[in-house]
Amino acid sequence: MDFIAIGDTTVDEFIRLKEAQVNCDTNNENCTLSMKWKDKIPYDSAVLVPAVGNAANAAVAAARLGLSAGFISNVGKDHFGEETFATFVREGVDTKHVVVNDDIPTNHHFVLCYEAERTILIRHESYPYVLPEGFVPPKWIYLSSIGEHAEAFHIELAQWLIEHPETKLAFQPGTFQIKIGKEKLVALYAVTEIIACNKEEAERILGIGETDIKELMEKMLALGPKIALITDGTNGAFVSNGTESFKVPMYPDSKPPIDRTGAGDATTSTFVIALVLGKSLEEALLWGPINSMSVVQYIGAQEGLLTRNTLEKLLAEAPAQYRAESI
Repeated sequence: MDFIAIGDTTVDEFIRLKEAQVNCDTNNENCTLSMKWKDKIPYDSAVLVPAVGNAANAAVAAARLGLSAGFISNVGKDHFGEETFATFVREGVDTKHVVVNDDIPTNHHFVLCYEAERTILIRHESYPYVLPEGFVPPKWIYLSSIGEHAEAFHIELAQWLIEHPETKLAFQPGTFQIKIGKEKLVALYAVTEIIACNKEEAERILGIGETDIKELMEKMLALGPKIALITDGTNGAFVSNGTESFKVPMYPDSKPPIDRTGAGDATTSTFVIALVLGKSLEEALLWGPINSMSVVQYIGAQEGLLTRNTLEKLLAEAPAQYRAESI
């Protein structure tokens, strides 16, 4: 396999709210979503999207862009689990390492959508994460969100990577992996090839306040990874390997976004996939925001993921201002 993603998968239920209020501090920061308490809240629609999640989205992105891709995860022996398997099979993602649990249900999250943004109600079931017996080392592992109970698995994976240096690790920390803290994951950061996250996540990982992007990348590299990728919303994406550093703006939206769920996953996973395909650091950075632009035009994190031909066509047609610049 070129690319094995590891992490939780879920069924996302998108509930588009009809009435709500968004309150933000200056500069549109620290926003909160408000609705009437003790009331009946109308909504426009509800849509179920199976087989999503940070790592799941990365596996599908890799398959669509031409890599041989697989997935290590868990589902329940239920209807949602069946739908998850069917989705991965349809996408060409290898599922032999997806475990079906008799007594643990498939993860089910609720996505509250209002205008183009969303708030996600999450619950990660307590799955038993272990590396499969006879696991054949892939070229790359892409590790992302796993429940907070799986701390020991990260230590096991770090040791496995030391024993299998032919496999490179891309790490996109999820909510609970950030919460665990960098001290407990020091062994994993030390064997990471690429660390990928957004600006706010980098600040939480490092335990610091508002910090310049270039300094953030330097501090993330100091944890051990060879490459640091940091996204910053409308400010674009940034990457550094300690020698070279680049930034790229957002790829222009063809129309107003419908749903931003999965936009960050698309940027980070596509950047990693481009490197796996042999692209340079600069060109890989250009690939990520193009897939992100497409994803936000659809409900859910996967429908808008592009094939390689389409992505390369959009890159060739990109406006002159869409370019990577040294920083």
